[in-house]
Amino acid sequence: MTDFEIEWNRMINGEIYNAVNPEFFKKLEITRLKLWEFNNLKPSQTQKQAEILHTLFGSHGTNMRINQPFRCDFGCNIFIGNNFFANFNLTILDEGKVSIGDNVFIGPNVNIFTACHPIDPAERNTGVEWSEPVTIGNNVWIGGGATILPGITIGNNVVIGAGSVVTKNISGNSVAAGNPARIIKHLTPGNNCHDTVEPC
Repeated sequence: MTDFEIEWNRMINGEIYNAVNPEFFKKLEITRLKLWEFNNLKPSQTQKQAEILHTLFGSHGTNMRINQPFRCDFGCNIFIGNNFFANFNLTILDEGKVSIGDNVFIGPNVNIFTACHPIDPAERNTGVEWSEPVTIGNNVWIGGGATILPGITIGNNVVIGAGSVVTKNISGNSVAAGNPARIIKHLTPGNNCHDTVEPC
């Protein structure tokens, strides 16, 4: 294995790695060129948009729609299920694996982060980092402006309120909101479909 392959594997496995290895910047540039093309296509060029996203992600299911602009770091560490919709300005920092289930709706200006940096400034300035994966279950709705922090798991059938900062895992069949996000309501699937949830 090359030095870069060793560092890449450390990144994926959540170990401390050297993020200033020049090969990381080369991979980031490749992704950003794809995103530049995607984000500058005409809205009517949906087939070309889909082709670019297909080459970008680790995997994705059927019926995927991502509104421009969209940004990510590598793309290949993002795995998306069926029936996925993301509104404008979704940002995913996918140094770690980001797994998204089926029937997930994401509002505008949502951030999903896996990249972690040392608190100590001297250590941080050396360029070392690590990653923590994010997992989002099935039938999840993430409201606009929400931020999902590294290492978070969101269960099935969850609503995350607009503007929330998710700092801890959110169990399934619930509504969570706030900064930091907390569960404000438990759901019984099929019996809460017409409820109004604030703030969403």
